[in-house]
Amino acid sequence: MPEQAVQTLFSGASDIATQAPTHSTGLLPSQALRAAIEEGEILAAEPIDEDQVQPSSLDLRLGAYAYRVPCSFLPGPERTVGQRVEAMAMHRIDLREGAVLERGCVYLVPLMESLRLRHRTSALANPKSSTGRLDVFARLITDGGSEFDRVRPGYRGALWAEISPRSFSILVRSGSRLVQLRIKRGSPTWSESALKRLHAQVGLVDEEADPERLKRGLLAITVKCEPEAGDESDVIGYRAKRNAYLVDVDKVAHYDPADYWEPIRGQAGRGIVLDPNDFYILGSRESVTVPVDHAAEMLAYDTLVGEFRVHYAGFFDPGFGLAEAGGAGTRAVLEVRTRDVPFLIEDGQVVGRLLYERLIEKPDRLYGSKIGSNYQRQGLALGKQFKR
Repeated sequence: MPEQAVQTLFSGASDIATQAPTHSTGLLPSQALRAAIEEGEILAAEPIDEDQVQPSSLDLRLGAYAYRVPCSFLPGPERTVGQRVEAMAMHRIDLREGAVLERGCVYLVPLMESLRLRHRTSALANPKSSTGRLDVFARLITDGGSEFDRVRPGYRGALWAEISPRSFSILVRSGSRLVQLRIKRGSPTWSESALKRLHAQVGLVDEEADPERLKRGLLAITVKCEPEAGDESDVIGYRAKRNAYLVDVDKVAHYDPADYWEPIRGQAGRGIVLDPNDFYILGSRESVTVPVDHAAEMLAYDTLVGEFRVHYAGFFDPGFGLAEAGGAGTRAVLEVRTRDVPFLIEDGQVVGRLLYERLIEKPDRLYGSKIGSNYQRQGLALGKQFKR
């Protein structure tokens, strides 16, 4: 894929990038991401759009082709993803006019964006929220990489997405955005005491964060399995239907949820038994807040609380749930798939933990409706593709 520096000036963006950052280490905010684009640290085959730049992340776009491969893999040291794809690809799919990625298959897609990171600068990736809520397994891979979703310091090279739809076959096209990237300067430290101070200042959740909720510098999140008193709908989650229809990932409020999802109705004291063959959308009991100078990541696996994956798209931008950004506390939506055996989860049970990370400075935009964010003040929300 050809690489060229992006010559986009992002007219209308605040000129905060010229100010000295508050910290020397941490995640890059929106204005610093724009500066990284202008300086050629982030490159792309086509100009990067302003709406790709989120408060502390960058949406990545699918390239022109997808390659069907028989299995997931990591290239390992001294090998490029392209070399492995050339040896393993079953066939190539043209995405320029749109194409179907079938449920249960694995695909490798070169992304439009690539990187030329500075010394001591690394990157991390997550699926976008709407990707995770479709049960699409999407991970970032780099040349010479030995980890998914992690870009080593000083990396210079192409970016690839591994995509595996699990519940629904999906329609994608060149330019579709399934993965987002965060860039980190240095190695900022974090501690349990820092998390406690942050919660005391901001109120990270709307419930008392007792010592059991704050461990190892992580904030425990619990699941809601019972309806509120007086809630006539009593719907506390959704289960993906098997053999449902195709989903176009770029559609918004287009599909009838009844064609794709079965509602789960809660009963007091019963909990939910998760079947390893099914995919679930559930909600947290807590409303979560991410302050303006932090981002948060939910750990996908935490074997201390159960053998299940609790969040495919586990990233929360600055301003998520923040009152000043129109949130006033926002529940986390959990994409849950258990492993191997059925598993009972009960109301208020810890199902995941949030890691809060500092930005080098406050971003010039916050998560919320002003920048077109889909899930501020969400309840138990399905992906943006479905009618509310």
